[in-house]
Amino acid sequence: MSIQVENIRKAFGDFAALDDVSLNFPGGELVALLGPSGCGKTTLLRIIAGLEQADAGRVLLDGQDASATHVRERQVGFVFQHYALFRHMSVFDNVAFGLRMKPRRERPSEAEIARKVHALLDLVQLDWLADRLPAQLSGGQRQRIALARALAVEPRVLLLDEPFGALDAKVRKELRRWLRKLHDELHITSIFVTHDQEEALEVADRVVLMNHGKVEQIGSPAEVYGQPASAFVYGFLGSANRVRGVSAAGAVAVGGQTLAADHQLPHGQPVEAFIRPHELAILPEHGAGLPARVQRVLTLGGLSRIELEGRDELAGQSFDAELPADAPLLADLAVGQAVRLQARAARVFAAEGEKA
Repeated sequence: MSIQVENIRKAFGDFAALDDVSLNFPGGELVALLGPSGCGKTTLLRIIAGLEQADAGRVLLDGQDASATHVRERQVGFVFQHYALFRHMSVFDNVAFGLRMKPRRERPSEAEIARKVHALLDLVQLDWLADRLPAQLSGGQRQRIALARALAVEPRVLLLDEPFGALDAKVRKELRRWLRKLHDELHITSIFVTHDQEEALEVADRVVLMNHGKVEQIGSPAEVYGQPASAFVYGFLGSANRVRGVSAAGAVAVGGQTLAADHQLPHGQPVEAFIRPHELAILPEHGAGLPARVQRVLTLGGLSRIELEGRDELAGQSFDAELPADAPLLADLAVGQAVRLQARAARVFAAEGEKA
């Protein structure tokens, strides 16, 4: 099922949660709504589900205006961050709940409900826990049961609000791989809300970046990461060093130093340059580049992170660089050592409030 939202606006008092948002979610895709807390992503998800009413705009399901359609009639499965399982019910009864609540003329027989519930529990690889209570399950198991319950009513669309937000990092990673695999098997149009950049980039077919109630960029994970449309997108997706300066020919002037950067912005314009840690080169103190001092060298597995602090006109600014753990340069670095920094690659944007 395809979903379209057209010119959606929603305010809570003086706070504009959504400001004229229009999006198209093609059938069968897994789309991430990504952004910082308060950007409007959960409000948009709830409006699509029918749990919240927009102040203006409309929601179309397969081209039909569903703005006034009750949540029960939208055939939407909703998975919450904190599972929302019935504590007094067994795993089996939790998954069966939606089927047993259907109107009598639509309700399957108990035998059909049992068949379907066991099939769903097998799908989420937890059929062996059918008789357990939610309190007897781990967080990851509870979330998989919550997903099975949402799928039991055969929703046309699956909406997930921070589905792994209450879980530890290891379980999150396991479950998002599992969710991607499950989606590839079921092909249900799915939208999930997250503020975890890695989660969105790893799981989704497309990512919708939101900020202050507006859409900043839409694209595949590779597109939004590799071709960010704004300084916000670049800074939000992954680690980045940010340097403020003034545009110059083939560079950004930072105080009395220059940072090599390819851009088309007018000379003398206030700009922000973004450099990924693996694109930040560390050079000897007598070379050209931004003045810095080594603060810490941390090696984890095959990667080393070098934490640095700016010197002179960059005093107080922090930088991160990444190198392979076996890089020869690491043998020559010491805490407190003065160095210079240059960018192997940098992305330059007009400073906020300035026009390109």
